[in-house]
Amino acid sequence: MKTIKQIQLGQNGPSVSKLGLGCMRMSSIWGGSIPDEAESIATIHEALDSGINFLNTGDFYGAGHNEMLVGKAIKGRRDDAFISVKFGAIFHNGQWLGLDLRPIAIKNFINYSLARLGIETIDLYQPSRMDDSVPVEDIIGAVADLIKEGKVRYLGVSEITADQLRQANGIHPISALEIGYSLADRQIESELLPTAKELGIGIVAFANTAEGLLTGEMKAPLAENDYRTHFSRFQDESLINNLKKVEVLKQLASNKGCTPTQLAIAWVNEQGDHIMPLVSMSRRSRLPENIAAMEIVFTPEEMNTLNTTFATGAILGGTYLQR
Repeated sequence: MKTIKQIQLGQNGPSVSKLGLGCMRMSSIWGGSIPDEAESIATIHEALDSGINFLNTGDFYGAGHNEMLVGKAIKGRRDDAFISVKFGAIFHNGQWLGLDLRPIAIKNFINYSLARLGIETIDLYQPSRMDDSVPVEDIIGAVADLIKEGKVRYLGVSEITADQLRQANGIHPISALEIGYSLADRQIESELLPTAKELGIGIVAFANTAEGLLTGEMKAPLAENDYRTHFSRFQDESLINNLKKVEVLKQLASNKGCTPTQLAIAWVNEQGDHIMPLVSMSRRSRLPENIAAMEIVFTPEEMNTLNTTFATGAILGGTYLQR
């Protein structure tokens, strides 16, 4: 198995793997079943053995289950892992209730996260989004206080605007921005990505396959109980149009001897040395495929085909990424 090269996360940030492991799907999401825990832990171990040291979790993934699972996996291997934790989202019985980003709440959340993970310091700590009811300076200031206390090493942010990013970075240096980014979701290229690059902030890019649209396995119509049917992208004529675009991706993948998923990850990887694809998985069998995607290179003609086919606006309908 090939090992993963390292990148620096932010101007003065840490050295981390160019490919990140998203651990969210190792826990129950929206009330679904819990994947096999032993397999999930084995997946984390194999990722660490392969040089993937960036592990992404959230204190609200599975109501703390995900942090406890990651904690089990890194026990005795703390130095091998870079732990990224999102906080602030509030759920009850699998239902989203909103955000709590008050400084008093943040300073409460951190202690529970540290206990569940079984560690003394979280490497990257980030609000899951910004909350208009709490000033940005209060949110960022609270995490800055945790850094001074030694409970956090680096500050990250997630799913914010270019203006918010600039404001936050002016309060305390931001090492990483976690944001959805794929061939199908390129709206951040106009303002947010250039702002992050200007400020020297690394990008942790999740949703590389756009909720499965770019895997080449989706067919219309989706099952009625599929959560994606709530988003206009996956409904009616929009889905039919979007799957026609995916046929181009499938053909190119076939020509290159890889899968559409690998090509989608490779495209994100090619967007810059400061951009890390964050890939969620819960099975070891997925690791070789995702690692191999990092070795894929494009000809100028291939990149032009993808960028033209999936130009901003080419994919019809929105998802939660278009809030």
